[in-house]
Amino acid sequence: MSLRELLNTPNTQSVAEQGEALVADTHRIDADAIRLKSEIHLELLKKFDLSVMEKISEEELRQRLAVFVDETITEKKLLLNEQQRKSLITSIQNEVMGLGPLEPLLADNTVSDILVNGPHVVYVERRGKLELTNVRFTDDEHLLRIIEKIVSRIGRRVDESSPMVDARLPDGSRVNAIIPPLALDGPSMSIRRFSATPLGVEQLVEYGSMTRDMAMMIAAMVKTKTNLIVSGGTGSGKTTMLNLMSGFIPDDERIVTIEDAAELRLQQPHVVRLETRPPNIEGEGEINQRALIKNSLRMRPDRVIVGEVRGAEVLDMLQAMNTGHEGSMATIHANTARDALTRLENMVGISGLNLPVRPLRQQIVSALTAIIQVSRLSDGKRKVVSILEITGMEGDMISTQEIFQFQQTGVAPDGTVQGRFRATGIRPKFAEKLAARGTPLPEYLFDPDRHS
Repeated sequence: MSLRELLNTPNTQSVAEQGEALVADTHRIDADAIRLKSEIHLELLKKFDLSVMEKISEEELRQRLAVFVDETITEKKLLLNEQQRKSLITSIQNEVMGLGPLEPLLADNTVSDILVNGPHVVYVERRGKLELTNVRFTDDEHLLRIIEKIVSRIGRRVDESSPMVDARLPDGSRVNAIIPPLALDGPSMSIRRFSATPLGVEQLVEYGSMTRDMAMMIAAMVKTKTNLIVSGGTGSGKTTMLNLMSGFIPDDERIVTIEDAAELRLQQPHVVRLETRPPNIEGEGEINQRALIKNSLRMRPDRVIVGEVRGAEVLDMLQAMNTGHEGSMATIHANTARDALTRLENMVGISGLNLPVRPLRQQIVSALTAIIQVSRLSDGKRKVVSILEITGMEGDMISTQEIFQFQQTGVAPDGTVQGRFRATGIRPKFAEKLAARGTPLPEYLFDPDRHS
C-alpha cells in the first residue's frame, strides 16, 4: 500500500496499525530499490570492460554509466519515474566510482563520523550526537567490497587471515574496518571525517572551544618552540587541536610528522610525512612509530610531530625533545592532564626499559613544558578544558600548576553544558622564556576575573 492509498483508505485501522503498515511498506520499497540496484550493478560487471573504466576520464565514465543504466531500464521494461531514474543512476555511479551508499554521507559536511555496524545499520555523528541513518548495503558481500576498495587504494588488504585494518580516504579521513570471524554481525567499519579546510583559531573561539586569551598563549608557546602534549579521550578533538597548533609554526622550519594513519594536515611548505607500515601476511616487514622517530632524527628536522604516542616510542620522543628538537608536539589518550603524565610513565615501562622512577620523571619534566587537555562534553561539544604547566620536581613527584581551566556550572534543560573559561591567576614559569624569545605574554591573560 502506497502512502497515497493509505491516506485515502477508510479509517478501519488504529493510528498505530496504520503507522506500522507505512513503515513496513517503506522497508519493502527500500528493499526493492536495493535489489534493483544490485541487479543492474551485476549486469554492469558482465558487460563493461573494467580495464577500460580505469583509462577514461571521470566525466566520461559518469556519462557512460548513465547511458548504460538508461539502456538497462528500457531493456528490462522497468516503470520508473524521472526522480527514481536519476536516483538509480546516481547510485550506480557511486557504486562504481566511489564508496556506494556512503557517498551521500561523505558529501555531507555536517557529518564528523560514519559508523557502519554491519550492512543494514549505519550511524553518523553530527555536532557530537549520534544519529541512525537510512543508508543500507545489500548484504555482507556488498559492504566487504566497499571496504576492500578503500584499503586497496593504499596497498593494504583485509581478509580472514588479516581481519583488522586501518586505512584512510583520499581526503585524509581515517578508516578502521574489522570483518568476520572477529566481527560477529558482519563487517564493521568506522570513518573519522576531517574538514576539507582545517578549523582556525577564530572558528574554535566562535564555537566556544576556547577563549582568545588561551589561543594567544598557545600560539606564543608554539612560536617559541615549547614542547607540548595534547591530551584527551577518543573523539575529543586532539588531532584538530594539533592541526591548529601546527598553524603557528613558522614557514621556514622543517617539520617531520609521524603517524599510524596519516591524519595531520599541516599548511607549511616544508613538511615530510611518515606513516607506519603493518606486517605482511608472513608477519614480517612491520615498521612501527619507534623506528620512524629514530629515523626522523637523521632527517635534520626542526620539529618532530607525533600523531599519537601509544607505546614504546614515547621514550624516543622524550629523548628527541631533550636533544635539540624543541617545539616538538604529540597527542596522547588520557582523561586528565595529570593522567597523561602517568600514561607517559607506563608507556616507558612498555618499552622494556626498567628505568628508576625519579630519573624517568626527571626526563619527562625536562622534555615537556605544558599539557593541553581537550574533552568532549556530554552535549557533544569539544573544549580545551585545561592548560597545565609542568614546573619541575618536588622530591620524587612531578609538580604542575594549572594556568587555564573550564569550569562547568550545570546543564541546561536542552542538555547544553553550562560553564565558563577562566584563568587560575597563576603566571606560568615559561612566560619568562617566551618573553626572552621575543613573545611576551600580557599580564591581563592571567587575571582570573577577566572575561575574554
